[in-house]
Amino acid sequence: MSGTPSTPARPADGGDAAAPKSFRTPIGTHDLAPPESSRWVALLGAFIAAADRAGFGYLQTPIFEDIGVFARIGEGTDVVGKEMYEFFDRSDRHLALRPECTASVCRAFAQHRPTTPWKVWYQGPFFRYEAPQAGRYRQFHQIGAETLGTDDPDADVEIIALATEFFRAIGLQRVPLLVNSMGDADTRAAYGEALSTYLQRRIGDVDPQDQDKIEHHPLRILDSKRAATAAVAAEAPRIIDHLSAATAAHFERVREGLDALGIEHDVEHKLVRGLDYYTRTTFEFRAASLDAAQDTICGGGRYNGLVEALGGPPTPGIGFALGIERLLLACDAEGVFDVPAQRAEVWVIDTAGGAAARDLTHELRSVGIRADRAFDDRSMRAQMRAADRSGAEIALIVGSDEVDAGTVTVRPLRRPDGGEADIAQQTVPRAELLGALRRIFDELNAEGGT
Repeated sequence: MSGTPSTPARPADGGDAAAPKSFRTPIGTHDLAPPESSRWVALLGAFIAAADRAGFGYLQTPIFEDIGVFARIGEGTDVVGKEMYEFFDRSDRHLALRPECTASVCRAFAQHRPTTPWKVWYQGPFFRYEAPQAGRYRQFHQIGAETLGTDDPDADVEIIALATEFFRAIGLQRVPLLVNSMGDADTRAAYGEALSTYLQRRIGDVDPQDQDKIEHHPLRILDSKRAATAAVAAEAPRIIDHLSAATAAHFERVREGLDALGIEHDVEHKLVRGLDYYTRTTFEFRAASLDAAQDTICGGGRYNGLVEALGGPPTPGIGFALGIERLLLACDAEGVFDVPAQRAEVWVIDTAGGAAARDLTHELRSVGIRADRAFDDRSMRAQMRAADRSGAEIALIVGSDEVDAGTVTVRPLRRPDGGEADIAQQTVPRAELLGALRRIFDELNAEGGT
């Protein structure tokens, strides 16, 4: 009968249709859980510290925006044409999950009109529908920074220095910096003509999958990873040879600033951006420890025109973004930034009903001590095993005798460096517990030489 739902087909494997489905993360996504999440938190902490020292404030933008915000990043790009997650909401508004953050930052600037220079950093998830691969997901995570409202080349140096200081803070060393200049509109026009002429002459040598870019997006030929195209790009005209006097001076000032700060760098003539609003400085950090096809861990550059396209006044900007997943792959490859999982300092063992464990853990946490406990009225032996697995330095034991006497038994387990503690167990009055713990922590630190 019309309008009656059809009966669902039984599973092809003959299973019970009523059985609960076993759900998994969607393709191209992943869960972030302890202990790996502790590493992410520490990574963000290192970036926040570097950004704060440089005077950058935190900006959080919506995960989804009007699709027009991201259409400004390039109608002919794969990001807009093939990779963007877009949808209509219940009010028929055309929206998109953010594929990057520079456009959102510029939209926020155009909307709020802050005092310039506006220096902000951001972090969060971003979304692109593309084939998942090492360090690249459909939901991926980035941290980045932008400075809007100044053309000063020293602002370029500052933003590059921020990324450099962050890499140093987490121990990365094999991350060479490549720089180039996109010049200005006249530079791009002159260079675009020279490049197109060259590529048309060599079109037969370009990989067939790249040939359609020559007419509409010739600059994108330069960053192709396909061997045949890369060979053609290696002999292409250089944009740096078409710079105006003003843009050449800007680029020279940037390089002088990097040298003054001891930031090593090389000019990479193929390092360009294919979108019209990119201008002057462009740069990348590449991880030498990763495969060349996936080695870019941070990309950035200067841009003009994007704020205006989003309804704001003419506003120059410069910024960078780096992918957390790929960055951590580079850390793994270099054997750095192996942050241990956060552990308890004190483990409370309660064989008298659990009330003491509840109250003691709360009290210890309130004074800044990481404390934990077992649940479900487990045996003394099981709770001691849990204390040992936790890595805690001290166990507090409360049984019926301690409850009656108003005391707590303090058992040192290990030093902060993991070595066995050489301090005898002692029983202290409940009211004197915090003082006793501080003394014992001091003794454990002294034993470990910390």
